[in-house]
This record gives sequence, structure tokens and C-alpha cells, in this order.
Amino acid sequence: MTSPTEELFGSGSATGRLMARLDWAATPLGPVQSWPQSLRAAVRIVLSSRYPMLLLWGEQFTQLYNDAYSALIGDKHPGALGDDVRTTLAEGWDVLAPLIDDAMATGVASWVPALQLLLDRSGYREEAYFSVSHAPARDDDGRTVGVFTVCSEVTEQVVGERRLGLLRDLSVRGDGRTVDVASTCARLVEAIGGHRLDVPFAAIYLREGTALHRVACTGDGPVAAVLPDVVVDGDPAWGLWAAGGGAITEVHGVAQRMTLPAGAFDEPAATAVALPLPSAEADQPLGVLVAGVSPSRALDEAYRSFFHLLAQQVAVAVRNARAYEEERRRAEALAELDRVKTSFFTNVSHEFRTPLTLMLGPLTDALADERHPLPPEQRERVDTARRNATRLLTLVNSLLTFSSLEAGRARSRARQVDLPELTAELAGVFRSAVERAGLSLEVDCPPLPRPAALDPANWERIVTNLLSNALKHTFVGRISVGLHAHPTELRLTVADTGIGIAEEEMPRLFERFHRVDGARSRSHEGTGIGLALVGELARLEGGDVRVDSQLGRGSTFTVALPWSALHRGTDDTGAVSDLGDTARAVAQEASGWLVDPVRPEPGEEGSPGTLPDDGRGVRILVADDNADMRAYLARLLTAQGWRVDTVGNGRQALDAIRRDPPDLVLTDVMMPEVDGFALVRTLRGQPDTEALPVVVLSARAGADAAVEGLDLGADDYVVKPFTAADLVARVRATLEGARRRQRTPDAEDDRPEPPRSARPISAAPSPAPLATGPVEPSSAGAATDSTPSLTGTAEAAPAGAASDPAPAVARTMDGALSDVAPAVPGHPVAGPRRAAGPAEMPTTVQVPNGHETASGVDTGWSYPSKATSASAMRRDVRSSLEALHVDPDVVQDLLVAASEAFNNAVEHAQQPSRPEVRVRLQVGAGTARLTVRDFGTWRDRRSAMDRGRGATLMNAFGDVRLMSTASGTTVTIERRLTDDQG
Repeated sequence: MTSPTEELFGSGSATGRLMARLDWAATPLGPVQSWPQSLRAAVRIVLSSRYPMLLLWGEQFTQLYNDAYSALIGDKHPGALGDDVRTTLAEGWDVLAPLIDDAMATGVASWVPALQLLLDRSGYREEAYFSVSHAPARDDDGRTVGVFTVCSEVTEQVVGERRLGLLRDLSVRGDGRTVDVASTCARLVEAIGGHRLDVPFAAIYLREGTALHRVACTGDGPVAAVLPDVVVDGDPAWGLWAAGGGAITEVHGVAQRMTLPAGAFDEPAATAVALPLPSAEADQPLGVLVAGVSPSRALDEAYRSFFHLLAQQVAVAVRNARAYEEERRRAEALAELDRVKTSFFTNVSHEFRTPLTLMLGPLTDALADERHPLPPEQRERVDTARRNATRLLTLVNSLLTFSSLEAGRARSRARQVDLPELTAELAGVFRSAVERAGLSLEVDCPPLPRPAALDPANWERIVTNLLSNALKHTFVGRISVGLHAHPTELRLTVADTGIGIAEEEMPRLFERFHRVDGARSRSHEGTGIGLALVGELARLEGGDVRVDSQLGRGSTFTVALPWSALHRGTDDTGAVSDLGDTARAVAQEASGWLVDPVRPEPGEEGSPGTLPDDGRGVRILVADDNADMRAYLARLLTAQGWRVDTVGNGRQALDAIRRDPPDLVLTDVMMPEVDGFALVRTLRGQPDTEALPVVVLSARAGADAAVEGLDLGADDYVVKPFTAADLVARVRATLEGARRRQRTPDAEDDRPEPPRSARPISAAPSPAPLATGPVEPSSAGAATDSTPSLTGTAEAAPAGAASDPAPAVARTMDGALSDVAPAVPGHPVAGPRRAAGPAEMPTTVQVPNGHETASGVDTGWSYPSKATSASAMRRDVRSSLEALHVDPDVVQDLLVAASEAFNNAVEHAQQPSRPEVRVRLQVGAGTARLTVRDFGTWRDRRSAMDRGRGATLMNAFGDVRLMSTASGTTVTIERRLTDDQG
């Protein structure tokens, strides 16, 4: 038979079995047999529920609960069974008592979510949260004698949401948009300081060199006083150095180092953690985060994960701040560079104005002088100089205006102006140029309904730049200028039917110095600031500029000025005397894109340098997009008795060459459509024009630009500015070289061109130390041409050449070129002229031994004896020298000298036994030696045909020696690898 106790507590639960064994007679409830039916029913409800439930009964609040509730009170179970709840939950009774008393007094149930309780259930005073309901429990007579408590623990949810809030605050505070890293760290610890329940204190250390420096910490009291400012190698304090190496470190005994109330119940913090701040380099953290552990929470796995996320969030913020700071520094450096550049432009432009004034004044006076009028030829020259000086002044003024805008110093001096009339007048300045280009100009500027005030000089620049841009890029159709009033603004429109603008170029269209690559235009000239200046000036006047364009259909530029910007105070001090000068100068420059001035006929301007009769049939094609330059070159070259045709770009030059090939092409580099380099490349790639002489003109100075042109196959490269005598001499020498090649039978023309080989010269032994001493001819018979000598300059002669009885002469390059190519006046060639005696034996040049070297190169190549092979030679020599890391300046010097020697070998070698030129490169003992050999006999050139610059160039870049025999000529160029030539 089942006893009453077993029948009541025999539900099968662990807590029920404990309650069955409990001596209830020793409790305020008495023996189970005496319990009222209401108590028995309440116990059955509690034990049968799987939700945490607690029943408090009687005046002593005796506890009866189920298994689920026992898990919530931890170490207090099972001692709490039958005991007074005021004893069991004494630490939290001040919170629970009002709720229980209210339920018993009113008989009304209550519900409290996330109630904070202090619990000592795990060996420490724990911060816990419960959602609790208290309901009255009644006896058999209906009196309230107890309380039903239903609860659930929500500690993890409450603490988790709080910690996520801290991480969210860190992401906001550490967005990296502060002034510097230190400010970002201060904001981070400020955010952490607002969450003391989870992180009682914190400090951030960052690595600087080999030490960790504290950059921020919470509060200015005990934390700052205890934590070290700097941690150096091996310092064990607070585990900082170990954490700086990547290890997470726990720090105990914090309460003994400082007294800091912490946690939910203001108890001293006893533990801290030092966490590395991860960086891109796993073994080199950014620094360390020191964080206090709440005494009210156990440092469990969830708490450790939170600290790990906290350190990652701080590290991300610090990295972002550093990146932002570096970007800001770069921006500041660029801004400073921009400021310096703007200041430089301003200063240089101001300096230009004085000499320009002194140029324009006398030139204008000379043209206007009626008492002493200039002859027609001189007037044309002076007028050319005046036009280009005016163009330069316009450019200087544009740079000054732009630099003032960039520096923020530009001001708008508003005046009341008749804007439609001013706009129509400015457009009219361009009418002649527009109509000469075969276009129509439409101007629609009706009167405005209200007055307008702006800076007329700025308006002139806006209209002028837009019209100039339209004319440059429009080839058919029309250009329209309109000025119309709208309800809120005044709009200036400049529309064209030109080439249009690609959509991807639109965002950068108004950037300074931006030019659309490959865009078709009438001229390649320009600075790239015209449209940028339009945008800046429009904004200065209170408006803006926009563009609508369709590729191949045209563009429409619109300058919009709000009426509010046109109604402002005016500055009437001073008169605008030069209004329209800018427009006239730009329109005059634009006219130069369209037609060439009248060129003199050959012989119209005679000079002492005119070629004899055999040169008067020469025809030269000049390609340049600047009309004044074309006219000047035409005058200069026709004065030499040559016929000259001119074109404006490389495409027109190609068309002209196909129609009627000239004797020589003189081309600029920077031209629209097809530039000079592309023109040379095209000519050299076609069989019928590959030998056409080409001289390149360019404003691009420097050896790199010259070598680029020569590598493409140009015969000469002339840098602007140049003298007339120098240009004429170079053109004459190029023509003469072409004539010689045409008169000389070319053995390889009858068969395919033999392949160029790149191979070591097998006839030569391994390189000996090179020498830099003076050249001394050996005694006769010391060596023969067929005997290779590493201390000399002669290469191995072809088979059978050793028996050649013809004499050879060893001499300096200056003397040799004096023999074969006498200098023209003004181009002296140093060195005496020497002749070889008829019985003289081949002589080898002996060079004293230099320093020994353990490494070097000795390689050679063979090329067809053609002028076009020079570019291949330069590529091979350049590659070999650059592979040895030779100084780039020395490489350029050797390439220039080698080019001259190679061209001489092609031009001077008559009836060569082999249709090739051999080049040998030896490097060792700090010296490079280049040997160029042909297999023909050299002949003298007429004095009038000699430009006299080959010897000068070669001797300027190295020590040059020449050996000539009946079987060929060898030129040797030596140069120290350290640039000590000058």
C-alpha cells in the first residue's frame, strides 16, 4: 500500500524523490499527512511542470520547487528544500520581497521581465537576470497563504545584447574619420568606458618601433596611474609584452594593484586580460588591448569570445585610422605639391611677362613704323615673331588666371555689361576662322529682360575657350552660339557638329591638363587647361558648366548663371581697356590651324649656302600642325634652292607621299590624327618608303626622346629650338647620305635580306682587360689586320684579307673624318690630316693594359648594310648594357656614338666585299668598348656635303679610334662605365 508521502512526491523527478525523503515534520509545514488539500494540489502542480516553479507556503515562506528550478539556484540546492526563502536568497531578497509581499497582500499576480538579481550560486557574487511571475497561493478556506513563483533565466540574453551594443558603439566611434590614430583610440576607450559592467577598465597600447606605447585608457585616475606608459622588450608588467607577441594573457591580482569598483555591485576588479590587436602580419600585432574582467561575471568561454571580438573591433578601427591618416598625409602632400606647383606657375608666368613685353613692344613698333617701313620679307618674319609672342602672352595669362583660381586668389570684378552684345562681338571675332574652315557660325543673342553684372574679362575667357575648342574639333557642319534668359538662370550655349565626346571621358572633361587621347583635332597644340578654366571661371561667377555630347554627332556646352549671381554689387574702378585682345589672339591662333601662309618659291631668298645645280631638284615635305612653323620651315628650306610642300599632320603627309614621294620628309612629333613617330613607323614598314630619308623635329628634349625617334628609323632628330644653320646642315647631310646610298650598288638588293645574327664573335678570344690610355700606333709589322688583338681595336678580317697588299692607317677619329669628310665652315674637326704611304704595312693600335677584371661580356652581331638596321643595332646594344646594369646616361651616350659610327659604316663603305656591318661589344675592367666594322672602302665626301657633326658627337661620348684597310674600316669607341666624361 502506497504511503501518503510517496503518493504526493512519487512523480519520478529527482527533486520529488528528495522531497519524499525529507523530514517535513521538522519544517514549519509539519508532517505530510497533515497538509491541507490545497497544499497537496499546489505541490502536484509544481512537480508536474517542466518550467522552473517555486512554491512559497506559510508565514515562513517554506520552499517547494521542481527540477527545473533547482538548476537555477545552483549550489543552494538541495539545501533550499523546506527552508525559508529569505535565507536561501538573502543576497537578493531586497529585490524579491516587494514583489512577494504585493502578491500576498493584493492577491494579484505580477510579471517582471529581466529582473536583475545578485546570486551567490557559483562561489562568487553573480550578476543574473530572470523574467519572474508571482501569483497568490490559497488554502482550503480561500485565504492567501503563499506564492506561486514561475521564472526563467535570461542572463545570457541580457549580457549578450549589452556586449553587442558595445561592439556596435566601437564600430561607430572607430570609423577612422578622426584627425589621427591617437584621437581614434581616445574615442574607442571612451566608448568602452560607457560599458563598465562588461569592461570595468581598458587601455590601448600601440607598437612604435621595438616598444609598446600607451595611447589611451579609460579614466584618468587609478588606471592611468598603475598602467605603464611604455613597455620595452621583456617587461613582464601586465602581460603586455607577451600579448604584443601574439599571446592572450590573463592578469591576476589586479585588486592588489589598484582599487577600482567594478561590475554590477561595485566590487573590486580582480582580473584583467591582455589581448593582441591583430594586423595584416600575423606575427606582428598592431599593439595590445588591456581589458578588465567584471567581478560579477565568470571568465567563461562566452566572455573570452567577447574579448576576442572586442580586440578585433579595436584593431580594425586602428587600422582604418592609420589608413585614413596616411591617406590624409598623402592628400596634404599632394596639396602642398599642388600649391608649390601653382606658386611656381605664377612666379614663372610673371617672369615671362617682362621679356614678352620687351619683345612685343619693339615688334609692334617695327610693324607700325611708317617712317622706316620693313621690306616685305622682313615684315613677314617680324609679324611671325609678333604673332607667336602674342600667343605666348595669351598662354601666360591663362596660366596666371588658372593659378590664381587654384590658389583662391581670383576675384570677380562685376560690371554692368550688355551681355548679348558682348557675346555676339566675341563670337564675331571667330567668324573669319570658322568660315575659312568651311563651317557656318550661327549667333543668337537676343536682348535680356533684365540687366546683368559679371566680370567681362572672365566672360571673354569663357566664350573664347568654348569657341576655340569647338573649332578645333569640328570639321563639317556648323558652330552655334546662343545666349538666352530662363526663369531662374541665364544660359550660354556653344554647340557644334564635331567629333563628339565618348561617355567615359565626360567625368574628366573639366579636369585640368586632361586631354582625350586619340581625339581628332585640327591641331595637337594646347595645354589642356581650356575647359578646366571655363569650369573654374563659371563657378567664380556663381554658375556652373555642363556638357551634352554624342560621339560622332557633336557637343553642346552650357554655362548656366543664376539670376541671383548676376544681380550684385559692381566694381567700376578702372577701365577694361584690353577687352577682346584675348579673343583676337586665340582666333588668330585658330586661323593658323586652317591654311598655310604664302610660301616663297625656290631661290626667292638666296643665300650663300644654296646647293649647286645638282641639288635644286630636291623636294622636301614638311609636316607640322603649327602654321607659322610650316611657313618658317618653308622659307628656310626654299632659300636653299629646294622645293617645299607642307601639310598639317601625319595623315596628310602619308597621303602626299603616296601621291608624289618627296626626297626627304621633315616632320614634327606632336601632331593630330597621326603623329610624327607613327608617321616614321608607317614609312619604315612599307617597302616603297623604307629608305625615304626622314628628319624628326620635336620640342621633346632629352636622350630618351632622341633614341626613341632614331630607334623607329628616323635619319636624324632635331630638338626645338634650333638654329637655321644647324637644321639646314642636317637636312643637307641626310639628303647627301640618301644620294650616296642610291648611287652605290647594293649587293643584297638582288636577294632576300640575310637574317641578322646575334652571336659571340668566335674569332676573338675571351676578353682581356680593357684600356683607357692614349692610342699609340705600333711599329710597322707589329700586327696584321688578320690577327685579332684584344689590346687593339681591329676585328678579325675576313678570310683572305691578310694577304691584301693595300695599306692601312691607324689614326684618331677626328683625323680620319678629316680625310674622308672635310668639315664645313663653323664645324671644325680636330686632329691633323694624315695619309697612308704606299708601302706602309697594316698597323694595329696598341693600348696599355688596364685593370684586371673577373667578369665581363664579349658579344657581337652582324647586320645588313642598310640605314634601317641601325635601330636593331641600338636595341641589341641597349639590351646587353642594361643587362649589366650600366648607368642609363652612359648607355645613352654609347648608343648615340654607336649610331653615328654605324651610319658612317653604311654611308661610306663603297662596294663592300660583304653586304653587312659587324658590331662587337666588350665590357670589362670598368670600361665598355664598341667596335663597328664594315667591309668596303671609304671615299672622301665633298666639303659642301659634310655636316661635320659625326666626329664631334662620337668624341663627345667616348674615346674614338679608326682603322681603315683595303678590306674594310673599323671604328672603336671606348667609354668608362662611370660617367666621368665631362
